[in-house]
Amino acid sequence: MTDFDSIWRTQDEIRTVVNAVLGECIWNLAYDERRSAIVLELTKYLDEDSISDLSCQFSVSADYDGIGSHGSKFAFYL
Repeated sequence: MTDFDSIWRTQDEIRTVVNAVLGECIWNLAYDERRSAIVLELTKYLDEDSISDLSCQFSVSADYDGIGSHGSKFAFYL
């Protein structure tokens, strides 16, 4: 059974970190049930240093997921 309360809390934390580090630039932040991961896509493309800096700010493990149609993508596996 999926613990949606935990997913929502993690999404709130992700949103807070992104807004604090980069400003409001979230294109999509959603749970992907097939991957059992929260997927984040930004409205901007980040360079390697910015990807590393942002990833270090999260309390949950963030994996760089490549380039999406609107910006850099990350996956948070639960």
